Amino acid sequence: MPKAENSTNISRRRLTSLRILRPYLCRYKYLAVIALAALVLAAMIMLALPLSVRRMMDYGFSSTGNHFINSYFAMLIVLAALLALASAIRYYSTVNLGEKIIADLRCDVFAHLTQLSPAFYDRSNSGEILSRLTADTTQVKTIIGASLSVSLRNAIMAAGAVLMMVFTSPRLSAYVLLAIPVIIVPLVALARKVRASARKAQDKQARANALALEQIGAIRTVWAYNQQNNAVKSFTRLTEAALKAVKNSTVIRAVLTGFAIFLIFGSVIAVLWLGARDVLNGHMSAGTLGQFVLYAIFAAAAFGQLSETGGEISAAGGALERLAEILAEKPLITAPAAAEQRHLPALTAGEKTGRQITLDNICFTYPSRPAAALERLSFTVQPGETVALVGPSGAGKSTILALLLRFYDPQSGQIRLDTIDITALDPQELRAQFAYVAQGGSCFSGTVRANIAFGAENAAEEAIIAAAKAANAYEFIRNLPQGFDTKIGEKGARLSGGQQQRLAIARALLRNAPVLLLDEATSALDAESETLIQAALSRVMRNRTTLVIAHRLATVQQADRILVLQNGQIIEEGNHADLTAQNGLYARLARLQFRKNSARH
Repeated sequence: MPKAENSTNISRRRLTSLRILRPYLCRYKYLAVIALAALVLAAMIMLALPLSVRRMMDYGFSSTGNHFINSYFAMLIVLAALLALASAIRYYSTVNLGEKIIADLRCDVFAHLTQLSPAFYDRSNSGEILSRLTADTTQVKTIIGASLSVSLRNAIMAAGAVLMMVFTSPRLSAYVLLAIPVIIVPLVALARKVRASARKAQDKQARANALALEQIGAIRTVWAYNQQNNAVKSFTRLTEAALKAVKNSTVIRAVLTGFAIFLIFGSVIAVLWLGARDVLNGHMSAGTLGQFVLYAIFAAAAFGQLSETGGEISAAGGALERLAEILAEKPLITAPAAAEQRHLPALTAGEKTGRQITLDNICFTYPSRPAAALERLSFTVQPGETVALVGPSGAGKSTILALLLRFYDPQSGQIRLDTIDITALDPQELRAQFAYVAQGGSCFSGTVRANIAFGAENAAEEAIIAAAKAANAYEFIRNLPQGFDTKIGEKGARLSGGQQQRLAIARALLRNAPVLLLDEATSALDAESETLIQAALSRVMRNRTTLVIAHRLATVQQADRILVLQNGQIIEEGNHADLTAQNGLYARLARLQFRKNSARH
């Protein structure tokens, strides 16, 4: 029973994957119609040629056949010209159609990936995702750009040739039609094996790509630990496994092609032997046999090529299934229905214009981790208040920011922004209320200007410069080769960690959102830069609600309130002086840190 269910699920998934292409074909239906019309015209011209051959053989070799032959060859030249034109139009249309559809499919898959929830990325490998976005879409292009067109042409040729064979000689055609089931059944079985084998090869190659992406992304760590050889061995092992899977797929496709050609041409030869006997016995003219022979060859060639392109389509079908799996993923975080959606009130000018944040009895566990990250957590941050979150690693500090930004939803409890449940807000409207500085800076390849203006692309030059100055980034930017137009490389590789962090802070300042979220925003800065950044952030925090996460307690001493977390719960609350006097966890952390700092100095 499970086996039958598995087979049904596979068939349903394959059917669903093919449906992916339907809207794209409809989008370019005029191009598809032109390609189909040119394809049908070319097939019809080919199918007309044997009729001309028959008439020429039966009537053209008589004593009065000179003029007849000349006119027929002139007509064949015209047909050849039409065939060439139709074939050229078909080729251009199908290739152009394939390129357009794949470009759109890639964009749509990437757009869908940007909408998925972090839970999807928690369980997925970025290298495999990249492989699906690039290699799999390229594989699918063979369906639309070449294989599908060739298959349709051969299908029309095969069907037309079989019909004309029946019209030419029903008796001989009956023998051919009896052989078709013997040919088709094993071909279908082999085609299924091709598809499964191709999918396995694509999965193995995706794992090799994932390893390469991971190792190159951490190449400095690989060098530092002298792991170059092990990295090469691991990649080679995975690549060889992928190669082995490809070889298996190729062997099956080769067997499929050879088996099909032998069966098809063997059956045709057997039938032609019978036809030759009919000619000798006077039951059929030589022209009629010639016509039947040509149609039989057309049908055999078409069926042979169908077996070959069918293998290619089956291989591409595996890639299409992998893309279908991504497109079938549904984001866990979505906007509420229009009738249920609420909107935040506009902020009024005043001394404190930040938003109020309330976490009410929040319980949350990450989908990929067994232990609870937050347990019955409750606190409120008033508009314009600066609250610091302190505690050991794994206490739940960064989780709070992730829930505020609705990267995840808690299993129970409620988070409110200005008394409105954030699940009633459009996620884009919600996230527009926050300026977020992640630990590590999160720089992108591109220019310094583009990194600062990320999320505020229409910002004026003066505003970008002001944000850079406020983040203490202007001086080092000015000394770069092209200033604000300097390209900083992938993940900001051409900048130091502190410089990357200052760009991220400038980006947050430029956004000018009512709530500022700082997740270890000064962790990569030296003491002098940290002091300057703290001064800049202090000015910015005055008119914003701010949540600060910091392991360096010196950076949170000026916060209005400090929440000390442990195991997802608040165990202490107060300002720096109060918490130091309580002699609890915060006081122990403070003594430990300040003692280390004194020892250094």
